[in-house]
Amino acid sequence: FREQPIFSTRAHVFQIDPNTKKNWVPTSKHAVTVSYFYDSTRNVYRIISLDGSKAIINSTITPNMTFTKTSQKFGQWADSRANTVYGLGFSSEHHLSKFAEKFQEFKEAARLAKEKSQEKMELTSTPSQESAGGDIQSPLTPESINGTDDERVMPEVTQNSEPRAEPTQNALPFTHRYRFHSH
Repeated sequence: FREQPIFSTRAHVFQIDPNTKKNWVPTSKHAVTVSYFYDSTRNVYRIISLDGSKAIINSTITPNMTFTKTSQKFGQWADSRANTVYGLGFSSEHHLSKFAEKFQEFKEAARLAKEKSQEKMELTSTPSQESAGGDIQSPLTPESINGTDDERVMPEVTQNSEPRAEPTQNALPFTHRYRFHSH
């Protein structure tokens, strides 16, 4: 992403469970940077969040998107192109309202940009400016994202409940003591 972020914040990132469409699946283990970018080549605004090198959010803001605050520190929006709903958990209400404010601002900018490009299209009289061009690759994204996520989420669940870790901790004092005697 060559563009500079216009606005950045930190939040925990979630995506809706594709199977139930009810539960949230955390896509970041801890708070990550979530940024708004302006893509000048396509004249679009995007919300991008990277966890390491993996893009866990890459969402193009369209005029019909809505950001909804579902609690004092949590908000969500649906991305029909990625066929998912993104959720963000913020550390404070202030961060949430700032993010929502920017969402509104760039959504408005996206609407104006779209109207402008429509005028341009009408001048050059190209049929159907909503051509499939931008959308061809989009059906692939949810599956590929979810595929890796499921594999990534499953092993973690088993690791978190680790009774196996305790015996080794108990063994530590003995090894120290043993080493002590050998002097």
